[in-house]
Amino acid sequence: MNNKLPIFEQAVLEKLLDGDFPLLIQLRQQLARCTVAKREFTGFGFYTTLSVPADVRRTVGLDVKFGDVVGKIPELPSGAGFLLYVKNGVLDMLEGYSYDEPWPSSIDNFSLEYVKGEQRDLTALEGSLRQKS
Repeated sequence: MNNKLPIFEQAVLEKLLDGDFPLLIQLRQQLARCTVAKREFTGFGFYTTLSVPADVRRTVGLDVKFGDVVGKIPELPSGAGFLLYVKNGVLDMLEGYSYDEPWPSSIDNFSLEYVKGEQRDLTALEGSLRQKS
C-alpha cells in the first residue's frame, strides 16, 4: 500500500486544519509528517487511519472529533462530508462519507468548503475542539 496521502485526502485535511487555534497549528505540524497506516472503503465512504511519528508534538489526553468541511464531487450529486478524529492528541483517522450514494473509485475533480460556505464558523469549531469525542 502507498503510505502517502492522496491529493484529495491531503486537501480535506488541510481545509479541516486551517486556522489560528493552537491545536490546529499543532495538528498541521503532525500532518506534515503523517502517513497512511490503513484505508478502508465502506462503499459509501472511507476510513483512513493515520500514522504520526512518535517524536512529533502532541497534546496527551486530548480526544476530539470534528468535521465542518463538505466536498462537492461530480460523482456525488448530494456531496460528501468528513470527520477528523484526534486521539490522545494525535491525528488518528479521517472519515469521508456520502449521503447514500456509492463512493467513487477515484476522485479527480472536487471542491471543498465549510458547512456554512467559505466562512468558517469559528465559534462552533472552538466548541468542537474543546469537547471530548
